[in-house]
Amino acid sequence: MSTFVVEDRASHGKWGKFWHYALILATVTVSFVVVIELINILFYDPYGDQHFLFTLSGSLADVAIGKLTFLMFGSLALLLMMGLPMAFVVGGLGVVFIYLVGGQTMLNIIPTRIFPLMTNPDLAAIPLFIFMASMLERAGLIEEMFDVVYKWMGGLNGGLAAATIIASTILAAMVGVIGAAVVTMGIIALPAMLKRNYDHKIALGSIMAGGTLGILIPPSILAILYAVVAQQSVGRLYLGSVLPGLLLSGMYISYVLLRAWLNPRMGPALPISERVNTPQKLRLLLNLIAPIFLVFLVLGLLFGGIATPVEAAGIGSFGAMIVAAMHRRFNLQVLREASITTARASAMVLWIIFGASIFVGFFILQGGQAFITESILGTGLHPYGILLLMMVILIFLGMFLDWVGILLLTVPIFVPIIKSLTFAGLFGLPAVPGSDVVLWFGVLYLVNMQMSFLSPPFGYALFYLRGVCPPEISMATIFKSSLVFLAIQAFGLILCILIPGLITMLPRLVYG
Repeated sequence: MSTFVVEDRASHGKWGKFWHYALILATVTVSFVVVIELINILFYDPYGDQHFLFTLSGSLADVAIGKLTFLMFGSLALLLMMGLPMAFVVGGLGVVFIYLVGGQTMLNIIPTRIFPLMTNPDLAAIPLFIFMASMLERAGLIEEMFDVVYKWMGGLNGGLAAATIIASTILAAMVGVIGAAVVTMGIIALPAMLKRNYDHKIALGSIMAGGTLGILIPPSILAILYAVVAQQSVGRLYLGSVLPGLLLSGMYISYVLLRAWLNPRMGPALPISERVNTPQKLRLLLNLIAPIFLVFLVLGLLFGGIATPVEAAGIGSFGAMIVAAMHRRFNLQVLREASITTARASAMVLWIIFGASIFVGFFILQGGQAFITESILGTGLHPYGILLLMMVILIFLGMFLDWVGILLLTVPIFVPIIKSLTFAGLFGLPAVPGSDVVLWFGVLYLVNMQMSFLSPPFGYALFYLRGVCPPEISMATIFKSSLVFLAIQAFGLILCILIPGLITMLPRLVYG
């Protein structure tokens, strides 16, 4: 047996050395090519035939759009599967293919793609909302909020899981950031449920499902990005996502309470000694007045048209500092940590935005939009069949890609196709008004991204939660716990497709 072990180790050592040297060779080769191309760019006429040693400029100029689509997206998938960060891969590939297809003169389109985004005022709301979330998190308000909700709901079977979802819903209206919600509730709520012998699937699923509501419920960061890319009103999109978000939250709560009612051992109620009476419950609510008032202030200003998204986010950021000060949690250290978190998260999002804009913008310029449109419409599918195909593609991409990258790679291509279709309603249910199709699709996209966060094997929420779970909870258990809630999300998505009024009613009431 020891002989086999020695041989196995020797085999691994040989393969390790092989890949080590292969990586060095690839790095040297790429560096050599880059140096040669830099010399060509700096010292040779881009319109002439002369070059130093060789040039790859324009080498793919005659490639058909079908093959170019395969090359571009195949290269992107390969590099991402190798573990390279999307923030740099997508933009880097965009620049490489621009050079390979159009030469150095076509590189001039890069600033024309980035500058309009840099001057878009709506994007300024992203760092402000992230700062608001960071400040509220560091002020300890999330722990206080969960404490209040679970003491209100703890007397019910499954009350802690329901409290987790309610707290996550409120948290989603405060932060709009997914990872923070799942991790924070995993740290706070999971130990409380495991201590009281909750079924693992109920406990884990309620945290993941509730944590992903931040994608949908305002002030969702993803909704801002969709509005910018699809050229929609942020306020209308926020209003359109309110009812679907509350619907999904209500369905999650109903499920856990029903399961615990049918089988109390899955979600035991708090012992009578740990419950509080009604006067104590009312006093506990005092701790939530300031943060909930802040949420209603920010969303009220936005929905009422009194403030733009950036102005509302600015008020929210300032208000978050005031709330932190009221709770005696505001100091220079907290401000510094919240600012650093904001800078890191914003830089990641903006780098992906710029890179994906270059990649997709060039693909569309080469005729990629027309190629994809013809390919999808050429299938002969019914408009709802095409919509289903898009939803499946989004769910599949959500298993592997970052949510920002998915939006910037797919929405510029999908939205023109959706605009060209007519959705007359299914089973005699109402049609989608033509003026609301892009808004309707936007909320469906947000619900779909929720599903992607819970989709095994690579859904982000699964791994966010795994990072804070006790070691005895396996990844297989986390996967299984997501499936029921994933089915609930799919049912909610179907309802939003069949009953478009769930999305369009509030925007029409407010904006007409």
